[in-house]
Amino acid sequence: MRHLLEDLNTIMQRDPAARSKLHIALAYAGFHAVVIYRAAHWCWRNHLKPISYFLTYFCRFLTGIEIHPAAKIGRRFFIDHGMGVVIGETAEIGDDVTLYQGVTLGGISLHKGKRHPTLQNGVIAGAGCQILGPITIGENARIGANAVVLQDVCPDMTAVGIPARMIGAVKPDCFAAYGSISASDDPVARALETLTAEVAALKAQLATVQSTAPYPNTNAANAG
Repeated sequence: MRHLLEDLNTIMQRDPAARSKLHIALAYAGFHAVVIYRAAHWCWRNHLKPISYFLTYFCRFLTGIEIHPAAKIGRRFFIDHGMGVVIGETAEIGDDVTLYQGVTLGGISLHKGKRHPTLQNGVIAGAGCQILGPITIGENARIGANAVVLQDVCPDMTAVGIPARMIGAVKPDCFAAYGSISASDDPVARALETLTAEVAALKAQLATVQSTAPYPNTNAANAG
């Protein structure tokens, strides 16, 4: 019960659309999925696996979110919107993690060992991103929307793209909804902005030269 109250408080803090704890309890599919997962995980740990599988299936039917009952999830976990989220069997999620819709914590191997990602404390995974394999996403890292992450991401870094690459450090005290970044945080965007500015300056210089250059002596040419 204490964890569920923490989850409610967390959603109130992270989602400006949340009107009240009652609103969350009645209308937030992500909260419902976490509640059902915690019950299913308890059943899994206490050798009630048939019940845990039934609860997982019921959760997917009710919310569109699939969390394997064996996955390990910490406190203050928030799934925003949630439809299409998939969390695999050996996935591990720390405290204060936020996932948006369409996130997959998937495996890319058929062996039965550790094959799903580990998300450490404070990670934010943007909508539609795919985090695949037994990799580690470091504390407070940000994964941009629709990124495909196949390698470890260092703590406090932002990763974007397909395949994902780290592009810079996370700004302190920045929640970064959807794992989003501004153009100023992207070195590729900064390089393009610099090139655009240089081209504009060259065009201006060329226009100045053309306007001040003497016109050819057309009379002399005609006389010849």
